[in-house]
Amino acid sequence: MAPRSRRRRHRKPPSSVAPIIMTPTTIVTPMPLTPSKPGPSIDTLGFFSLDDNVPGLSQLILQKLNMKSYEEYKLVVDGGTPVSGFGFRCPQEMFQRMEDTFRFCAHCRVLPSGLSDSKVLRHCKRCRNVYYCGLECQRSDWPAHRRVCQELRLVAVDRLMEWLLVTGDFVLPSGPWPWPPEAVQDWDSWFSMKGLHLDATLDAMLVSHAMTTLWASVGRPRPDPDVLQGSLKRLLTDVLSRPLTLGLGLRALEIDVRRIGGSTVHVVGASHVETFLTRPGDYDELGHMFPGHLGLRVVMVGVDVANGFSQSTSTSPLEPGTIQLSAHRGLYHDFWEEQVETGQTNHPDLVAAFHPGFHSSPDLMEAWLPTLLLLRDYKIPTLITVYSHQELVSSLQILVELDTHITAYGANPFMSLKPEQVYSNPNKQPVYCSAYYIMFLGSSCQLDNSQLEEKVDGGI
Repeated sequence: MAPRSRRRRHRKPPSSVAPIIMTPTTIVTPMPLTPSKPGPSIDTLGFFSLDDNVPGLSQLILQKLNMKSYEEYKLVVDGGTPVSGFGFRCPQEMFQRMEDTFRFCAHCRVLPSGLSDSKVLRHCKRCRNVYYCGLECQRSDWPAHRRVCQELRLVAVDRLMEWLLVTGDFVLPSGPWPWPPEAVQDWDSWFSMKGLHLDATLDAMLVSHAMTTLWASVGRPRPDPDVLQGSLKRLLTDVLSRPLTLGLGLRALEIDVRRIGGSTVHVVGASHVETFLTRPGDYDELGHMFPGHLGLRVVMVGVDVANGFSQSTSTSPLEPGTIQLSAHRGLYHDFWEEQVETGQTNHPDLVAAFHPGFHSSPDLMEAWLPTLLLLRDYKIPTLITVYSHQELVSSLQILVELDTHITAYGANPFMSLKPEQVYSNPNKQPVYCSAYYIMFLGSSCQLDNSQLEEKVDGGI
């Protein structure tokens, strides 16, 4: 068994953050790690934390989805075979029950079961997203709700339009990039590059039978075409944000993707978000970002990897220009000892973690610590994304305390443009997936705390 990684003296964290590129790190000798016991699932913690703001919300969700326990819910989310009794008689019932999971008063937090006979939950007529048990609660809540009402209107539309991705009716447009890759630096340039071809794809989707069927089933008026096209574009960025963010990391960390046999990316802490309903073509844009690459392996590693996702982690050379997706269920530091150190899978050229959440609870930090130290001590180029500026600051604090050498951080030009509602706190400012990134390589940060604070005083 490998010796435990040495502990480093912790440094004080920065007080605020601005985009910054730091100098290359010095070489240190890697120290392997001892595997720890399996940690908590971020999916599980997130589900039951719903009750912190709205007591009983988790049980309401299970009830409306015809499930008896969280284990049944998790089985379906992970792509397993649903238990007997799960399902809906028709699309109309499905959409109604899904909407019912959002029915609680945004001000007093009362659920339908707690209402008096004289009260009923009604949604805000502007956003059709947030519910109130009466005018008194709605008026009291307006100062908070008015700040997010317009964004929540987009969330309500996107939540329904996402069904077209689930059914496979909305197929992401893809193909070789007609522009030089270095000219595509953000979503504006990406959309400009796609131009008329993308517009034709979206226009065809708007008049499709699948779109007509969707809006005939949801029990609300169909929005105008420009609203629906905007939603399709947001959904597109949500799916492509992950592969293009990986490309951002490969570029910034100067990973050579023309290595004979192919290059390897490990996505750690992967869950159903990265693996459930993910199709091989979803990562084609990553390949188009690097024309002439000699093969790219993307291996998802996490305790919440969806069932049915390819478990192959072969070391066989890839054909030039191909992308291979696979997964491994488990903790990354265990995967490292069992698969990487034994040569059963390739050493990573880049490791990425989408929204690891280690800043949010001691339990998650304890579970992530062996992996973070492994990545630091083995000098593995690492990319982390977070939802918000606040999470960016908190995550930087932890990484600086762990003496990681942070090479870059800032706003992600390929963040998802689809706003995400905080389920149990709907009037909280919506967040965006992979809105900010952090990159680190090894240890021994070149800047001390006072120097770092001078760099970041301006904010983002």
